[in-house]
Amino acid sequence: MTSQLSSILPSYPPDEMGESDTTEPWIAIEPIVRSTDDGTAQSTNPPTFHQSQFDVILRRQRTRPPTGGGLKDTLATASRFLNLSSDFEFAGWGSFSNLKLTGEDHVVGEERLQRIRRSRLLGQYTGAAVPGNAVLGSVFYALPAVVAVSGVYSPISLFMATLTLFLWRPIMEELASALPISGAPYSYILNVSRKWLALIGAALLLLDFASTSVVSAATASSYLAGEVVLPFPTFVGAALVLIIFAFVSLTGLKESARIASVVLAFHIATMIALAIASTVYWARLGNVQLRHNWADGQPSTHAAIARQLFNGFCLGMLGLTGFECTPSYIGRIKSGQFPLVLRNLHLPAIVLNTLMIMLVLATVPLERVLGGANVLSALAEMSAGPWLRKWLVVDATIVLCGGVLTGILSACELFEQLAHDRIIPQVFLYSLPISSAQYISITVFTAISAALYASSGGSLAIVSKMFSLVWLTVMGLFPLALLLLRFNRGRMPRERNTPLSLVFLTLALVSVVFAGNVAIDPSTAGYFAAYLFGVLAVFAATQNQVQLLRAVYWTYDQYPVLHRWTISKMWGTGLVGVMTKLKRQPVCILVKTDEINHLLHMLLYVRENEETSCVKIVHFCDEENGVPSELEANAKILDEAFPEITIDLIIVQGMFSPANVASLAHRLQIPPSLMFMSCPGPQFAHPIAEFGARIISL
Repeated sequence: MTSQLSSILPSYPPDEMGESDTTEPWIAIEPIVRSTDDGTAQSTNPPTFHQSQFDVILRRQRTRPPTGGGLKDTLATASRFLNLSSDFEFAGWGSFSNLKLTGEDHVVGEERLQRIRRSRLLGQYTGAAVPGNAVLGSVFYALPAVVAVSGVYSPISLFMATLTLFLWRPIMEELASALPISGAPYSYILNVSRKWLALIGAALLLLDFASTSVVSAATASSYLAGEVVLPFPTFVGAALVLIIFAFVSLTGLKESARIASVVLAFHIATMIALAIASTVYWARLGNVQLRHNWADGQPSTHAAIARQLFNGFCLGMLGLTGFECTPSYIGRIKSGQFPLVLRNLHLPAIVLNTLMIMLVLATVPLERVLGGANVLSALAEMSAGPWLRKWLVVDATIVLCGGVLTGILSACELFEQLAHDRIIPQVFLYSLPISSAQYISITVFTAISAALYASSGGSLAIVSKMFSLVWLTVMGLFPLALLLLRFNRGRMPRERNTPLSLVFLTLALVSVVFAGNVAIDPSTAGYFAAYLFGVLAVFAATQNQVQLLRAVYWTYDQYPVLHRWTISKMWGTGLVGVMTKLKRQPVCILVKTDEINHLLHMLLYVRENEETSCVKIVHFCDEENGVPSELEANAKILDEAFPEITIDLIIVQGMFSPANVASLAHRLQIPPSLMFMSCPGPQFAHPIAEFGARIISL
């Protein structure tokens, strides 16, 4: 290119260029000469952009080692450290290479793709069984909380609360059709927005799982204490349940849809038996008890009635807890079955919650209901005697302990995903040699749950109210994720289109109900905020390890006396080594075109969201289209524009497909979760879930 340009451009003697010994290539652009009306020549220098005569500009490129290593220019930039050269701030030069995947790579890629496809085994009933125990088991702790604030108006409040899921179902269905990947809502937000917002979703999910385990354990202990005399307080029993099932998890027990189906079938049979016995007892008793309860529970003013209805509606959301876990299993549900799974969870929740609270008020004296007794066990004893009460206690213990185990295992899956995304340390992936249980994740989650329960003073009421706030906030992430998907990933194909007014209405409802729960007991907002900020602080620290270590080293560097001690110098050298190692963890950007603005935006995302100084730009090249003409040149420009990042360009021979991406992940030893791609369009030929890559641009 230099020789071609020099042949058409005027040359200048060295003394006219101002530097006679320069070895850099220069281009001198001849001034544009125009003729005026009187025939004289008039020069306009410099030309405007519109007047530019050349569309190719040769720019100076620094000499790069042939192998791609070496440091970028560090002499022009001073180091912020007193005892550390500026070499530390800069990465090496990137490289260009052609890559052909081997047969072993293709075998590994096909195996991963087949595992993804084989994992979609759950139909509409087995898929509903996994979260169904939590949704239908919440009746044990939702009813007492609602009756305590809503009294005789509890059936109306609970019925209205369960109807609100008609707002969420189309939102969840649209999100699942666009992003059929597990880990929602954290995974949704991670693919449609920035990582810091996804971290908020992850923190809320962790609190939701912890609250599920604590409330389930405390309720199970309460039901046992109502049936037998425990040799210890109820809160001790709840702690023992948490510890016991932590040890059960360490044995390697994994959640099974079949086991969940059996437990759910037993719970449904128990509820049907309780409903039949209570209905028969109500028919024999008549409406005497219902009229007494109605008269005794009437507030004095209409405003008090409205307040009871609203408070019961706000806390009635507890009867729907577990519904938010359903999208977390979307990767295991057969295609097209997810809307049916939501229906199979929602409709029984409406019937169960409304029917049970109506039967309680029709047969059990109101003073006993409000006296803190186990509501459903009191209903069972009044309807059929001690045998049904014992049956119900057994059912409650099994279902609620299953909720504890579900919370632990769900948290382990979340920790695993966060570790793969490099949000938390890799030690969370460590497992026991025999059981393969993630002992670090189980231990940390049990400690979080125990701290949550202890900070509430062992109060089930406080934890339940805080659980309601956590659940509401998690449910609020779904309409927020859909709004972000519409705005940031509008090209993404999906099967349905939820009205935008419905999305805004759902967000408004979340805000109103959240405020109502805070008004019922403002102290719960303090617990909620404290734990949310605590978890976020931990995530922020682990997500920004290099920045924190850099701040620590800078503080150490400001005291010259520390550099005179051998031990201190060794500590500083080790700190630099840790930072360098963390920065060299690579990520991969999958690109289709060579537009430099598109490449720039993807690199900016990586710089803002990932702690890495090693980025590999990968383009899959087929024989029909070839390599984009400006891709190599633009990659070199960006490699120079980002001195803190080494940018390697890799051209892979083959089609862009899920199997080839999985093969590339094996070849480069980069997990698919750290491979980034742009948003697919409506004509995209492959399911997005099979790639496992993160979508980071439109």
